[in-house]
Amino acid sequence: MRPLEGLRILAIEQYGAGPYGTQLLAELGAEVIKIEARSMGGDVSRATGPFFLGDRDSEFFQTFSRSKKSLALEIKTPEGRADFEALVATADAVVNNLRGDQPAKMKVTYADLAAIKPSIVCAHLSAYGRDNSRESWPGYDYLMQAECGFMGMSGEPDGPPTRLGVSMVDFMTGSTFAMGILAAILKARASGEGCDVDVSLFDVALHQLSYPAVWRLNEGHEVGRLPRGAHPSIAPSQAVRTADGWGMLMCQTPKFWESFCDLTGHPELKSDPRFIDIPSRRKHLAELTEAVDAVLSTRTTAEWSTILGGHVPFAPVTSLGEALDNAFVHEIGMRDVVAHPNKPDGLRMLACPVKINGERMPGARAPKLGEHTDDLLNEIRR
Repeated sequence: MRPLEGLRILAIEQYGAGPYGTQLLAELGAEVIKIEARSMGGDVSRATGPFFLGDRDSEFFQTFSRSKKSLALEIKTPEGRADFEALVATADAVVNNLRGDQPAKMKVTYADLAAIKPSIVCAHLSAYGRDNSRESWPGYDYLMQAECGFMGMSGEPDGPPTRLGVSMVDFMTGSTFAMGILAAILKARASGEGCDVDVSLFDVALHQLSYPAVWRLNEGHEVGRLPRGAHPSIAPSQAVRTADGWGMLMCQTPKFWESFCDLTGHPELKSDPRFIDIPSRRKHLAELTEAVDAVLSTRTTAEWSTILGGHVPFAPVTSLGEALDNAFVHEIGMRDVVAHPNKPDGLRMLACPVKINGERMPGARAPKLGEHTDDLLNEIRR
């Protein structure tokens, strides 16, 4: 079962955050139609390397546009605009991730499209939002990590600010975008009235500051860069050394700390006055780190994973390859193989993270540029 079957979404999108959000909708069954200008080469991510899959296709592009359709349409021309508006009449939403000043210029806001279909939802994802002093600014994930405090809180205290290894602001903004689109469609179906939905990289990144932001706003407390990526208030909750590498230990409750001490064969740590409770362990973090390292350095990461697994929150710190080859990843079915004409053995990818009735949604490759143009235009020109 695909729960979003029957939804039609027109997407003027490219690159990362917007396509990620609409891909989530597509894999759950929505008909997501990418509107691409052939004169511009389509979605710019089709040309994003370094690994390509033929003309105007890349592994990067496949990551963001699975299970979608592609309509080659020049909506800035009179004929293309007419076809676009005919499609709007059949759709639930028109979404874009254009720069903030562009939706009005391209006439894809609710004010522009409501006369065609009063229930249409017009969703806009941009770097800084619309109707503000930065609406015309270009922007990307890494900039948000910098300005919204992520990098200032990441990395070692004596090292440079550090960005996350993946574009998590893009992914979080895309996910928030998908939620906003669905919420607005639900309301539009009930009321018959659509609306504009706005989501920005900046807003979502700032919102993700969460409790550190509340602490700073109310108490003046600044969460800076802590050693080993330590939690700002709970200890031990940080990276730890093992005999052959690193692990992440998270004793978020007294029970987990006590279990850690018992399972590692060091119950005396429980009665050490420096480590007697969470505030004491946080106060003596340097001594605690030294003590925990001394214990965990006696065995390998794999051995500790076996001893602590299921009893104390502990995970190995892995490389990308190790993460993908994890036996647990295979067990839960998060690896996928998608048929692709330029990959005889299939394109290996990650599966949809949502399960319905215990099953993951089967994936399909991203479309060739304009692959569905004839079918879609024939539909509206009958």
